[in-house]
Amino acid sequence: KKRGIHLSLCFNPSHLEVVDPVVMGRMRAKQDRAGDRARGMAVLIHGDAAFAGEGIIQEILNISGLAPYDTGGVLHVVVNNQIGFTTPPEQSRSTVYATDVAKMLPIPIFHVNGEDPDAVARVVRLGMDFRAKFRRDVIIDMYAYRRRGHNEADEPAFTQPLLYREIEARKTVRDGYLDRLLARGITQAEADDITLRRRAHLEEELDVAKARDYTMV
Repeated sequence: KKRGIHLSLCFNPSHLEVVDPVVMGRMRAKQDRAGDRARGMAVLIHGDAAFAGEGIIQEILNISGLAPYDTGGVLHVVVNNQIGFTTPPEQSRSTVYATDVAKMLPIPIFHVNGEDPDAVARVVRLGMDFRAKFRRDVIIDMYAYRRRGHNEADEPAFTQPLLYREIEARKTVRDGYLDRLLARGITQAEADDITLRRRAHLEEELDVAKARDYTMV
């Protein structure tokens, strides 16, 4: 049986993470209105440098278990690009991991390779199971890299030439995953068919969203 999911997006100004308590507050308000602390879940997506460097992260972790602010556990996804603007990790923090500030809480911190979609999916399921049972935050530190610059005016090879020489030589996540599927017996024709069908579906959904009479449900 299909069930609908209501998704609310909050807009974040740059890397400053000021939207985080807004997300938690909105989630708590909706739970209070529904009279159910298990109703709904807040998901926060962070950058690695921001998670380590923004004081607001420590503040929201600190209040996450307090009765007036508890939302039944927030799922934190750290998109770890291993570089903050032009700064490598060893020059931007004193800890080994960007997520070490979360060690203040008795919650799991998963470190996973972002180039392995299957591993990421397993970690998400494991994190969701933990949250469902213990109603506490979960941290997923997804190691990845930023293939392009910080913004349209940034050329990362100017400040990190060795790193970006290595990145340019790597296949995209999609192509790397396709190689693994082909090695397991998936044919190129099957892969191309999946790609065409998914792109067609996305284009159809985009056309629906662009329609003049489109209304959000």
